[in-house]
Amino acid sequence: MNTSVRKLVVVDDDAKLRDLLNRYLTEQQFEVTLAADSASLNRLMQRESFDLIILDQMLPGEDGLSIIRRLRAANDRTPIIMLTAKGSEADRVLGLELGADDYLAKPFSPRELVLRVNAVLRRQQPRPEREIITDGDLTLDLTARKATLAGETLTLTLREFDLLAHLVTHPEKVFSREELMRVVWGWDVGDASTVTVHVRRLRGKVETDPQHPTRLVTVWGRGYRWESS
Repeated sequence: MNTSVRKLVVVDDDAKLRDLLNRYLTEQQFEVTLAADSASLNRLMQRESFDLIILDQMLPGEDGLSIIRRLRAANDRTPIIMLTAKGSEADRVLGLELGADDYLAKPFSPRELVLRVNAVLRRQQPRPEREIITDGDLTLDLTARKATLAGETLTLTLREFDLLAHLVTHPEKVFSREELMRVVWGWDVGDASTVTVHVRRLRGKVETDPQHPTRLVTVWGRGYRWESS
């Protein structure tokens, strides 16, 4: 496991919350940089790279959803944990659809945030031996965490790759949304719509006709199954 200090940037316009997260995350041995808005984040990212972005949805000027959309459109795959207002389920789903890797609804405990941060970063760790899986025209490099379809690289978030890898490595097996949340997200309790959103996004990337999927199929009343080519 990589023991180097992981670099996080916290983007939130609430100075008290920034200070709280800075102190707590620093105590957990993270290197923390703070930003109050998108302009500050842009300047920081022009100078250095980060292992993870903790991003508030509601920001002055360009909001968190717009930032996610812009970064993913530029093929920036830096993991993002989005902080949302407690009642904004539609925005949480939209954030996941745009490419956020995880979210936390305010108010939340700093300890829970640390657990989410560690879970996301853990999935970035390289495997000790190179492992490549091929299914028809789909190839997954589990070591490099890259996927190609018909020779073209797929742009996937961390969670999308993890979900795809889990399904492809367990072909023909049906997984409920709750099972996928446990094994892919590491959540025992959570919003199952998160899985639905990621399945929909994956279908848009691996299916010829996402409206009539033949690879990542729904088993009604039970969950999802990967159909091996």
